[in-house]
Amino acid sequence: MADLAIQANRLTRTFGSFTAVDHITFDVRSGEVFGFLGANGAGKTTAIRMLTGLLAPSDGDATVAGHDVRREGEAIKRDIGYMSQRFSLYDDLTVRENIQLYGGIYDLSGAEIRERTQRMLARLGLERIEREPVHAIPLGWKQKLALSVALLHEPRIVFLDEPTSGVDPITRRQFWELIYETAHAGTTVLVTTHYMDEAEYCDRISIMVAGRIDAMGTPAELKEQAGVDSIDELFVRLARPANGSPPAGDRA
Repeated sequence: MADLAIQANRLTRTFGSFTAVDHITFDVRSGEVFGFLGANGAGKTTAIRMLTGLLAPSDGDATVAGHDVRREGEAIKRDIGYMSQRFSLYDDLTVRENIQLYGGIYDLSGAEIRERTQRMLARLGLERIEREPVHAIPLGWKQKLALSVALLHEPRIVFLDEPTSGVDPITRRQFWELIYETAHAGTTVLVTTHYMDEAEYCDRISIMVAGRIDAMGTPAELKEQAGVDSIDELFVRLARPANGSPPAGDRA
């Protein structure tokens, strides 16, 4: 079996009497692109906060990059990258300044920051606009820059939280090419998305409903098991029960 980058066993988080994440068990293999799917309120964000060391579990356990989420939160933060749907960039700073800022946050040396900044600008083709403020560059370039900044310290795992929200289909496809490049280079990718066509690009996916994982496997396996033609059809079937009412609760 391939090495496991993430391993969760009955991971649970409650807030008072409310259970946001309900005993979920799953793993993510090293170098895998893993889709972490679920409707708004399904519990994805709470689960990710536990996996990134930002929130302590109420029950169960998990390891991320070999670190225990309960005891080694700071070690986890050093070994992961994170990109949110807001891109985590500073709009008033230039492209170069954003890269240098995050290099300092990730505790890279001055020489490492200079070398990786030049390499990133060249790879992304952003050298001619490196002095432009981020708010002035196109959305697609901003998106690619945000992913590259999340990878600046060469993390073992990168968490992408709805990274393609609000961008056009062509830019989304280009961004997924960057995700493939990242995984092929050995970085594990856990990505959340509301675009079900993107789920088809993942090696494996899980679908959370009301705090639980209701389906997990490759897209092809899940479609065959459910007798559906698309992940979108499966998602709707799981997220909206036969009686037509949405799952109970409004989870984070």
